[in-house]
Amino acid sequence: MESTSFLWLEITGKCQLECSHCYAESGPAGTHGSMRPEDWIRIIDQAAELGVSAVQFIGGEPTLHPHLRGFVDHARGVGLEVEIFSNLVRVTPELWGCFEQRGVRLACSYYSDDPVEHAKVTRRRGSHARTRANIVEALRRSIPLRVGVIDLADDQRSEAAIAELKSLGVEHVGYDRLRHVGRGGGTSAGEVGQLCGHCASGVLAIGPDGAVWPCVFSRWLPVGNVLTDDLRTVMGGPRIADVRGDLRAAFGAPPPCLPNMCNPQCGPFCGPACEPQCWPTGTGPCGPKGGCMPNYEAEPIVAARSTGEV
Repeated sequence: MESTSFLWLEITGKCQLECSHCYAESGPAGTHGSMRPEDWIRIIDQAAELGVSAVQFIGGEPTLHPHLRGFVDHARGVGLEVEIFSNLVRVTPELWGCFEQRGVRLACSYYSDDPVEHAKVTRRRGSHARTRANIVEALRRSIPLRVGVIDLADDQRSEAAIAELKSLGVEHVGYDRLRHVGRGGGTSAGEVGQLCGHCASGVLAIGPDGAVWPCVFSRWLPVGNVLTDDLRTVMGGPRIADVRGDLRAAFGAPPPCLPNMCNPQCGPFCGPACEPQCWPTGTGPCGPKGGCMPNYEAEPIVAARSTGEV
């Protein structure tokens, strides 16, 4: 069985926002799915037993799940590093306390320094001010934070967004292009060209209904379901072996420094805004600034546009 060191745990499809590019097609009508709290706890335990070292709670908007604090506490209790990928639109006092725990970090996306342009992406007025204010609060509380700027159009103020974030004191700012999956313009059949090629290589994603995918972007390639099988069975099953083989045939073998690779915003080598820096300690087989795919450099906006990727 090939080892896995990082899991996305997509605990909900519910979100206050309805971003135009959302790969999960999340929104206010989303649900927490059929995974019960005890199912997530079971998966966290199995992940730790199988050698997973880090998990990211994502959605949808994970802060809308009533049991997020319990999931984070349990993951830390079994020795897992934790990242919460939030839109940072609303953070309760209880969750701020959760985020301040040792071994917990935050990540979010950002679109523009212009509130109107930002709201055009999120489809919610006022979202820019709320996210910006909570970025400032996270920094004030010294919570490890990184922010990914996702560039959706040639006239988007992406460069200005990066400058604004840095002026606020955000040290880790990454960048990603639009992925044509979900509301980003993909189809249910999926397109391998929208992937980085390292899906299921040290990483896996689990959705609100228990489906297991090579990554959060490759939802059309399910490799199992943790509501019908335990995580070990899925990770060692024939379906995941077939999918890995197909991906490696399409992209080639992953580099030798997996699975302890890059800072997971969505996971090693994956957007939005994978940053060329190892996570969580900055150590490992690949040093900082080493190994990320070209789409995930710190600020390659001009270069990305010149290749027609956005």
